[in-house]
Amino acid sequence: MGWFSSSSDAPKTASDGGRIAPDRSSRARCYEGRDLFFACLDRHDILDAIKEDKEVRRKCGKEIAEFDTACSAAWVKYFKEKRVMEFNRDKTIERIKKEDAAKVQDLKAQGWTAR
Repeated sequence: MGWFSSSSDAPKTASDGGRIAPDRSSRARCYEGRDLFFACLDRHDILDAIKEDKEVRRKCGKEIAEFDTACSAAWVKYFKEKRVMEFNRDKTIERIKKEDAAKVQDLKAQGWTAR
């Protein structure tokens, strides 16, 4: 699976045999595909597109096909994993802030004051 569906748009090979990195327009198409796919996941309350692959393909089939076509397989996997990691990170930060606020309230109740 390449960056694009047609072979004429496939990633080009450098003189040393390695692949040439995608250009700005290729990345923009990938990000657009990702954003449309993630918007569909959000509409259907799906967080982890890897674990819930069958449901994702049923509910967001068009969007995932576009995402898979616009981005390399490695980028697709990376973005799916990053989505879950960022969600967990944000929940952890939120929990820590609540715990800290509760501790501050306890300290204030004990007579502590900030200087």
